[in-house]
Amino acid sequence: MNSNAKLELTKEEMTAYGYKVVDAIVEHFDTQHTKKPVAFASREEMDSLFLEQAPEQPSDAKQVLDFVLQEVMSKSAIVSHPKSYSFVPGPSNYVSAMADTLATGFNIFSGGWAASPAAAELEIITIGWLLKIFGFPKKKGGGIFTSGGSMANLTAIVTARRIKCGDDFSKAVIYLSDQAHSSNIKAIRVLGFRKEQIQIIPTDGDFKVSLNKLKNCIAKDRLRGMQPFCYVATAGTTNTGTVDPLTEISKICKQEDIWFHIDAAYGGAAILAKNGKQLLKGIDKADSLTVDPHKWFYQPYEMGCLLVRDHKWLKNTFTEKPEYLRDVEGNESEINFYDHGIQLTRRFRALKFYMSVKTFGLSAFRKAITYNIQLAEKVETILRKSKKWEIISPATLAVINFRYNPIGNTWNELQLDAMNQYISSQVINSREALLVTTLLNGHVVLRMCLINPRTTLDDVKETLALCEEFATQKAAL
Repeated sequence: MNSNAKLELTKEEMTAYGYKVVDAIVEHFDTQHTKKPVAFASREEMDSLFLEQAPEQPSDAKQVLDFVLQEVMSKSAIVSHPKSYSFVPGPSNYVSAMADTLATGFNIFSGGWAASPAAAELEIITIGWLLKIFGFPKKKGGGIFTSGGSMANLTAIVTARRIKCGDDFSKAVIYLSDQAHSSNIKAIRVLGFRKEQIQIIPTDGDFKVSLNKLKNCIAKDRLRGMQPFCYVATAGTTNTGTVDPLTEISKICKQEDIWFHIDAAYGGAAILAKNGKQLLKGIDKADSLTVDPHKWFYQPYEMGCLLVRDHKWLKNTFTEKPEYLRDVEGNESEINFYDHGIQLTRRFRALKFYMSVKTFGLSAFRKAITYNIQLAEKVETILRKSKKWEIISPATLAVINFRYNPIGNTWNELQLDAMNQYISSQVINSREALLVTTLLNGHVVLRMCLINPRTTLDDVKETLALCEEFATQKAAL
């Protein structure tokens, strides 16, 4: 291919190239369950394959694409695989993947109304859907799509600090439990809070925050002249799926005049299922709420969301008026989302959520989420009936923690930890499933997060049988 200063392909070349990309994505969605979900490669292996100086001369577009499909896409874990159980899997869906392709292909700027009224309108509409789902005020409520839960939590804490503390936050104190997601700690550090302004509240045996300890901590902080301003609750912890007592916490926050933020990045979507809605009772009491559509709403990365009870809180926190934007401010109804968050340049994230909900209908999402919760409960039943497995944290919002601990064994806790770490390592080395460990009460346990609607009970049974096979091998050594 000759040097092309316009960075263009011909119409025919674009058509052929595009078809090849779409065909590859379709093939991936259609056959991913037949592939290995785990990918391995060392830095040396990757360097030997990819390391080069930026080329001055052009290459054939088809050859570059073939190389990427063969060497890049095949060397990444398949987080949408039915046997990808670890962390929080990303099941995704094809319609949303194509929506992202459209948004990127048309290179829609979704920061301000003037640049794309339709993009801004779809964000208003889809935020409205989420406000209704979570019981937030329809007229006053608002929100913004972000890159993920980390940015949503950061945006929430910035807003809380601005509304509750103004410009002086030297004595402000923020509270969260020892099971809160690490993104909240990172956000607090980014915002420059000192160590003494951060209070980590212990959780009980069920990994829920201790309300009495929270009350005591707030009282002591007030006595030492500090300003309690925000509590970060968790609705669906990453480790166990546990939901803090939201209704009770909301009463404490109201009484103490503290901002109530709920990090429901993982568990929020469970509100669409009847049994999930009950666990999330009180979520509508939050001042701000983080949810991650790229988790349990089955969207591709990157898509987080922050909802607030009053959209003016965001605008009053983030609006800036640079001279070069003075001609595109619009009126009050024409929302410029760069005034509601940190980013000025924003991709068109709302499109994938809009198109997938329009295509499949909200009822399909309800059924998928209900299935996930019930699948985890079925797995718990199987494990409890087995002489080889022990439940450490029961199925909660599709997360379950367990360990290999057969009846009659004489292993001590260190040996049990070593056995379960071995099982995980061997399963991953086999590449048959992505099943890693976590620590609960200081001990190594196996953790499954079952939010993929395409994961079957047979998939889990096959994985447990593989675990037992490796355990038997280890015990015989």
